[in-house]
Amino acid sequence: MQVEAIQKTYRRWAPVYDLAFGRITQGGRLLAARHVNAAGGSVLEVGIGTGLALDYYAPRVRVTGIDLSEEMLAEARLRAERLKLRNVVGLHQMDARAIDLPDASFDHVAAMHIMSVVPEPERVLDEMVRLCRPGGSVVIANHFAGRAEGWSFAERLAAPLANLLGWHSDFAIERVLGHRGLKLEEQRQVRPFGLMTFLRFRRVEP
Repeated sequence: MQVEAIQKTYRRWAPVYDLAFGRITQGGRLLAARHVNAAGGSVLEVGIGTGLALDYYAPRVRVTGIDLSEEMLAEARLRAERLKLRNVVGLHQMDARAIDLPDASFDHVAAMHIMSVVPEPERVLDEMVRLCRPGGSVVIANHFAGRAEGWSFAERLAAPLANLLGWHSDFAIERVLGHRGLKLEEQRQVRPFGLMTFLRFRRVEP
């Protein structure tokens, strides 16, 4: 998807995103937050959207979020204000392919349900690796083609509707595996229905 298409799509989704996608994507967000909470430190959430995971993070975890959609960020800011989340240190509009933050700034970098949305996901992954300190963790929750048993036909039907839906149903998991700066430490299918996959990597020196 191109940047303009993403912005247009998520401008439309912003008011109803939580209702439409919140429950089906909740499992991956919970797993990511539990890992971050156990380790502590700071986390950058790439593609934070409406901030669905914000109140899952422990108060001691410092949370920064970026997103391309200003409309989605507005919802995240309202959530943080409403819940009085003092550990949210910044919510910024940025392109995930070129994040204007220093190298090795975070103990954890998370991308939840955005890798099949962004253009050039390999560049986004490079940025995530750059921003994670050595020994830290990169966590990804996403739908990947062929991972959920019995859903392949539906994935093929949905593939031509990427710009309307806001994500690519035929996105291959291999596009986020094998990065030289990451070692895969955990992979599991996530409830409900096993539609989503959770991946946890450790940041290593190439």
